[in-house]
Amino acid sequence: MRQTFDESTDPSFGPRHVPLIRQAMQAQGLDGFLVPHEDEHQNEYLPAANDRLAWATGFTGSAGAAVILKDKAAVFVDGRYALQVRDQVDAQLFEVRDLIEGGVPAYLEASASAGQTIGYDPRLHSPETLDRIRLAANRAGAALKPVEVNPLDQAWGAARPAQPKAAVVPHPLAYAGEASADKRARVGASLAESSTQATVLTAPASIAWLFNIRGGDVIRSPLPLGQAILNADGSARLFLDPAKVTEDLPAWLGNAVSLEAPEALEAALSDLKGQRVLIDPSQSSAWYFDTLTAAGATVVRGADPTALPRACKNPVEVEGARKAHIRDGAALTSFLHWVATEVQTALPDELTVVSKLEACREATGALKDLSFDTIAGAASNGAIVHYRPTERLNKRTEAGSLLLVDSGGQFLDGTTDVTRTMAIGEPSAEMRQRFTLVLKGNLALARVRFPAGTSGSALDVLARAALWSTGLDYDHGTGHGVGSYLGVHEGPHRISKAPNNVALRPGMIVSNEPGYYKEGAYGIRIENLQVVTEAAEIPGGERPMLGFETLTLAPIDRRLIEASLLTTEEIAQMNAYHARVLATVGPLVSKEVRAWMETACAPL
Repeated sequence: MRQTFDESTDPSFGPRHVPLIRQAMQAQGLDGFLVPHEDEHQNEYLPAANDRLAWATGFTGSAGAAVILKDKAAVFVDGRYALQVRDQVDAQLFEVRDLIEGGVPAYLEASASAGQTIGYDPRLHSPETLDRIRLAANRAGAALKPVEVNPLDQAWGAARPAQPKAAVVPHPLAYAGEASADKRARVGASLAESSTQATVLTAPASIAWLFNIRGGDVIRSPLPLGQAILNADGSARLFLDPAKVTEDLPAWLGNAVSLEAPEALEAALSDLKGQRVLIDPSQSSAWYFDTLTAAGATVVRGADPTALPRACKNPVEVEGARKAHIRDGAALTSFLHWVATEVQTALPDELTVVSKLEACREATGALKDLSFDTIAGAASNGAIVHYRPTERLNKRTEAGSLLLVDSGGQFLDGTTDVTRTMAIGEPSAEMRQRFTLVLKGNLALARVRFPAGTSGSALDVLARAALWSTGLDYDHGTGHGVGSYLGVHEGPHRISKAPNNVALRPGMIVSNEPGYYKEGAYGIRIENLQVVTEAAEIPGGERPMLGFETLTLAPIDRRLIEASLLTTEEIAQMNAYHARVLATVGPLVSKEVRAWMETACAPL
């Protein structure tokens, strides 16, 4: 499995690196420097060469930032990483601040001094983020300055890992379901309709989807790093490192796609002079906007035009997702059998749990990678949302508590993401009650029918209503989009309290993951992926309604279900789901696991 930057790649990160960064800052006349987590492609998961925040601070989470001033520094994380950041970052070097509440702008406004110059790399920051930071710096009397050469990169020097050069390969039509030429024509037509001549694409997932290619440059995602310019007529220029271009790739792309080296990108952007060019400010860094404006192009800020068509999976992709989830469900069910038997007395630690689950997925023979680093939270660690075990944080499972495991796999035909919470020993009455409230929310969101035009925000309350009725809630979103052998987190749709005006459409895959977390005690989350289904009439109804088909197939721990809290409808729904799991997954597992499934999937 590919790994991101961590202690194993450079044990001297953080404390020894900050003085080197300050030396490079001073050489450029800078009083401070901004270090975002994001790289040149605004990736969530990073290749080791681009994990600048980890090298500078030691923090390896998937979201964060840092500000390094001449005499002080701060690292910024959200609530998911409150424990991890204190474990990984030297508190004598970095003050730990909240990424969301105030964040970098508030810190600069309070900590920067009048007359100071704060440097930033324009290739790493979105224009909106820079606008907010610039206003804060100005209020402090400081100024932001773009750098030609990143001082952190200078400090990293020869020790910096090489840029990834994983081979870029065709993603066959048997999995993609639509030819790249047809995708390019479809997206190009949408540009023409808005009197736009071209769009610049920098998001790896967009490039992978549009050209039906996959790579291995990004941790946990089969993505190639590159850029593309798509014209309204469907022709395109694709910028890839020649070392990554396989022999059959040019013929796969066809004559309408020009393959070029990344060094040609700046000149290619200059060629767009006089044209209206669409670019997504949430996906592309400020450098692209600055370069296009300087070239004389009319920059149109708008959503990535591939995002919505990519989210609406075609029938081939939906069928691939079904197959991937059946395969993954068999692997997960074998793991759940292990937890229900051996773990109950052996009480292994979290890292052993992670290794066992990965071995189960590897045994399918089809696993290309994990879709994210496995979350395994034993007892109190389960209450830390998105906790990831490390050698220092590793905890043993405990009798009379819960084990929360959130994991997923990357397969050629689909991407999976599933969470199961399991009892270790005898669960308490409170655990059963709160697990069942979470289950009620999961069931409600799985069975809902809704008219076209409904966004995920309108459905979010269904997953929370049972918890709310008893004064409980959870602080994360209920559902995120998932790609088709792409990223495990995909927009533009989602299910959450936060407003979202993107309507759910047939073919969209979204997670259903309500939870409950008791600080210092245990965590509960039940997550299935589900796909939006075509509208169908309801007898007696006046409008056709969309719905969901549950893709994830794995038992839910019956020992944690308090059946007296479920309605007759919910019991029937739960029993039907377990019957489906047994019928579909049962034939794919060992006789021993199948025998256990008879009890694990028995009717309530």
